[in-house]
Amino acid sequence: MNATAATQTDIVIVGAGPSGIFTALGLLEARRVAGNASPGGEGIVLVDAGLPVEQRNCPKEHTGQCVGCDPCRITTGFSGAGAFSDGKLSLSAEVGGDLPELIGFDAAQAAIEEVDGIYLSFGADTHVEGAGVDEEVKEIRRRAIRAGLKLVDCPIRHLGTECAQRLYRRIESYLRESGVDLRFRTVCRDIVEKGGSCVGVKLENASGDVEEVFARRVVLATGRRGADWLERLCEQHGIMHEPGVVDIGVRVELRNEIMERVNNVLYESKLIGYPNPFRDKVRTFCQNPGGFVSQENYAEGLAVVNGHSYKDRKSENTNLAILCSHRFTEPFDQPIAYARKIGELANMLGSGHLLVQRFGDIQDGKRTWAHELDRSNVRPTLPDAVAGDITNALPYRTMTSIINFMLAVDEAIPGFAAGETLLYAPELKFYSNRVKLGDGFETSMPGLHCLGDSSGWTRGLMMASVMGHLMGKWLAEG
Repeated sequence: MNATAATQTDIVIVGAGPSGIFTALGLLEARRVAGNASPGGEGIVLVDAGLPVEQRNCPKEHTGQCVGCDPCRITTGFSGAGAFSDGKLSLSAEVGGDLPELIGFDAAQAAIEEVDGIYLSFGADTHVEGAGVDEEVKEIRRRAIRAGLKLVDCPIRHLGTECAQRLYRRIESYLRESGVDLRFRTVCRDIVEKGGSCVGVKLENASGDVEEVFARRVVLATGRRGADWLERLCEQHGIMHEPGVVDIGVRVELRNEIMERVNNVLYESKLIGYPNPFRDKVRTFCQNPGGFVSQENYAEGLAVVNGHSYKDRKSENTNLAILCSHRFTEPFDQPIAYARKIGELANMLGSGHLLVQRFGDIQDGKRTWAHELDRSNVRPTLPDAVAGDITNALPYRTMTSIINFMLAVDEAIPGFAAGETLLYAPELKFYSNRVKLGDGFETSMPGLHCLGDSSGWTRGLMMASVMGHLMGKWLAEG
């Protein structure tokens, strides 16, 4: 590690995911509207551990298997996981976490409309899924109610994986051309504290050069991948936070024909249930019609499952997550570590790969074998997933809730819980550390702000973008 240098700037944003990006965009727009003498990006430093979006090419596309990029090119870099997700913008404040509790439902909905306009200005598709189909939605809701489920019908603007990458590349170019100091392959090692306030950050680049960047305000927007790092930072500096909910589950893959009606009407069905016997919240998330199951890598080689869909390239299958929420009380207060252990166990059973199992085999109490997948109607879109037994990794409480939830969904969507439906594990969502925030999303440490999924207040692309958008406007006024 080289000697420490020091520089001064106005705003430092750690994390170039949607909340970090929209903080910078919000600052630029507010400066432009205010007619500042220097309305560009001067004094804004945006850092990320990953690469620019144009360099974020996953080698697995060519090698057929994960090569263990560090950091993972799917989860890290400009736009975060957004560049490699299917890019769904949920246009309702009912979806995307608990930000409305913090700022009010009406304010959140108004901000969604503003952010949606910004996405459109950078080339998002003007078509909205799930709009103008009220009668069809009513019929799906009736089926869900009979099954004891709640349907949240949320209009969706679908970017698509390849279109999302092009859109974020335009945003990246705009920020760079506006004078924002974009620093990639740069890690935030710590914050700089003075007199109980945050006055800057300690950064380290790929060459090992260390720099203390002092700033008027520091914004942490590290996303789900940075949730455990942020939790440690809060403990170290006494920043007020509390353990929140951790989501543990599976990714389901089944034929498009089974999901055809829901896909055509809603594109993404958001179903919520509280199945017996534990009555934990279980929900569907991130539905990808004609999509592909994918792998993400987190710190220390943890492999988790995800899914995405393209605008033009389609598979014969639909995939979606089923997530079971767990909230821990005293004395245990490490939900992220708990979820990681489950993920590590699943990875161990898959010899470093993701596990896949047929639902019928789970019900029969047997593992799935590779030759059984080969003769199934549902062909896995993640070819290097290892056929096995996910029930050896997921806790009894989680697995029981998922099974009973799937049987309920089957009543609303016949064929959903067919014997050949595939379940991949582990699907984990690391946003459980909820940071206490005040005005301007300021933490209990003056000068330090926290945004997005790592803050515990948002879940997903749109709400993280909204939080950044509001942060940028607040910083411009401060």
